Amino acid sequence: MNDIARHASAPVGGTGTDPSSLAIHARGLAKHFGEVRAVDGIDLDVPRGMIFAILGPNGAGKTTLMRMLATLAKPDAGMARVMGHDLVGAPREVRAAIAMTGQFASLDEDLTARENLVMLARLWGFRGRAARERADELLAAFELSDAATRQVKDYSGGMRRRLDIAASLVVTPGVLFLDEPTTGLDPKARQGVWAMVRALAQSGVTVLLTTQYMDEADQLAERIAVIDHGRKIAEGTSTELKRATGSGFVHVTLADPSRLEDAAHLLQERCGAKVHRGVEGARLSVAAHSAQDANAALAALLAAGIEPVDFSLGSPSLDEVFFALTGRADEAAGQGATA
Repeated sequence: MNDIARHASAPVGGTGTDPSSLAIHARGLAKHFGEVRAVDGIDLDVPRGMIFAILGPNGAGKTTLMRMLATLAKPDAGMARVMGHDLVGAPREVRAAIAMTGQFASLDEDLTARENLVMLARLWGFRGRAARERADELLAAFELSDAATRQVKDYSGGMRRRLDIAASLVVTPGVLFLDEPTTGLDPKARQGVWAMVRALAQSGVTVLLTTQYMDEADQLAERIAVIDHGRKIAEGTSTELKRATGSGFVHVTLADPSRLEDAAHLLQERCGAKVHRGVEGARLSVAAHSAQDANAALAALLAAGIEPVDFSLGSPSLDEVFFALTGRADEAAGQGATA
């Protein structure tokens, strides 16, 4: 992946909160659509060279926030600087320092992968041989050389996503915006995109991504901002966010899924907290302040004839952190809708 950064526009900066060391510095950003406050006064500091995730349910304002930072939507209030350039006062300079990959591929499906990249390279000012060489560098870096002469319409979802990200990096940006980068991909393709995102950050590119997947934010991001109803409700590392719940979590998987409602009622009663239902299977989670609470919950289940096949007390998952912060599961999980 080293060739990807050959045309990098900026070096890696510091990790402090001094605005000069930040790739993105925003204060009070807001965007309203009629009575709807899509983004409602968000502050954001993203150090250079960091992978930073924006996590939230459908309608939280994730995509609207990203579109503002990418100069695709004008803020109604607040300020922001991207790679040192004022978002409103110097939009051309911001655009010259960034790239954005949306949720859907923006490629010409009737062209081959190489033709797409050569065309984009020429639009960026590369000429003749230089355009072809840059296209070949990107194809090699994203492991697409063997499929370079195939039409994009014949690519798999994972291959299209890799090519779409490659197309964003003809001239390596200071900041790469990735909106739902792995939506709809199978597990193997997701792992491949994750590896590429990590390599980009290691080469000095700042990555700001929105995601509907809790495990994606957990695996990739050095820092995570959780937003809900247009507001930032929490920010920190994955570990910090998990620790901020102030509790351990009881994790229960039932032998009999038909007893799920009974078990949820008992767990809420014994632990005094809302119960989180897993996306799949007969799995429940609830905050427990002590081992004694966990033992009491297990005893109550057994006394009611509800048999768990798995019962443990441990740290919360990022999914459970979101539930603890908002009082509901992430509505975006598994749906791929924009926000």
